[in-house]
Amino acid sequence: MAEKHLKTFIANQYQQIFMSSTGINMDDVLACVQTKVSQSINDNLAVPFTNEEVWRALKDMGDLKAPGSDDMPVIFYKKFWNLVGDKVKEEVIQVLNGADMPAGWNDIVIVLIPKTASPDKLKDLRPISLCNVVYKITSKVLANRLKVVLPEVISMSHSAFVPGRLITDNVLLAYELTHYLNQRRKGKYGVTAIKLDMSKAYDRVEWRFLEKIMLKLGFSGQWVEKVMKCVSTVNYCIQVNGEYSRRIYPQRGLRQGDPLSPYLFILCAEGLSAMLQKAQEEGKIEGIRVCREAPRINHLFFADDSLILMRAAPSDAHELRRILQIYESASGQVINRDKSFVLFSPNTKSEDRQRV
Repeated sequence: MAEKHLKTFIANQYQQIFMSSTGINMDDVLACVQTKVSQSINDNLAVPFTNEEVWRALKDMGDLKAPGSDDMPVIFYKKFWNLVGDKVKEEVIQVLNGADMPAGWNDIVIVLIPKTASPDKLKDLRPISLCNVVYKITSKVLANRLKVVLPEVISMSHSAFVPGRLITDNVLLAYELTHYLNQRRKGKYGVTAIKLDMSKAYDRVEWRFLEKIMLKLGFSGQWVEKVMKCVSTVNYCIQVNGEYSRRIYPQRGLRQGDPLSPYLFILCAEGLSAMLQKAQEEGKIEGIRVCREAPRINHLFFADDSLILMRAAPSDAHELRRILQIYESASGQVINRDKSFVLFSPNTKSEDRQRV
């Protein structure tokens, strides 16, 4: 009986997380986003899919990755590709060309991985999605095309998951900027670094927001439709002590375990980056620069973590709060206050610290 109640409790909690509850103020975010996808990029994304792309997507997967609801591991498809390859390629390319997703392809098993040594709350468990291999092939083919164009679409403030960039680039920048902050002892205003953590960042992404921001960036409607088919046809069951919960049909969220998810998440985060950049251009949030010749930087992104850098002035703090409230209501993201913190330079007045 306890097992049944536990499964029901966990399923209800995730049903609530995956229930769309925001999606307002999207226009305020989209107004700051610039169109960056050119016609040539869209033409390259629209090139007919090939058998070679399907095989390459499969070949790049780990042989012993945990299987999805069909219990078929990647190594089976690789070992018997000469027998099943033609059929798999045919069906995957049909879906990529616009056919409906076959039944069962997007049935997902969620396993809960402890994030702490002794988890006692649901938030201490990380949900990992186990996708069926044929679905992952489809998703990975799209991801392989998308990641090639990301350097032209994603702003330089975001270094994770973008080809040609390393997350350590932003780590080094953050180190230099916080070193400057700790050494700043003069000036009218102090400076502050605010580290923001998003609670269940992937799970809360609003599908409508993702769709709109891809269109605003300039992706063609045909490409956006292919991506949203992968995102929105999903259903989940959660594995609890070796047994499965009831099926959950979400209204939002990206899966940790889907090849597309990291790239789609940073496309959403581009909305926040655009708002922060506009605020700097308008002088509402003044970023930090380590010397007179250096550019001002008011934000750095590390996947689902953010570092905001600005004057320790109430006006900047008010504008940041306004931006975060708009972004949360539009995208579905929620700041995890328990994992967020603020650092001030030594010259920051105590009253400014309190007000910020």
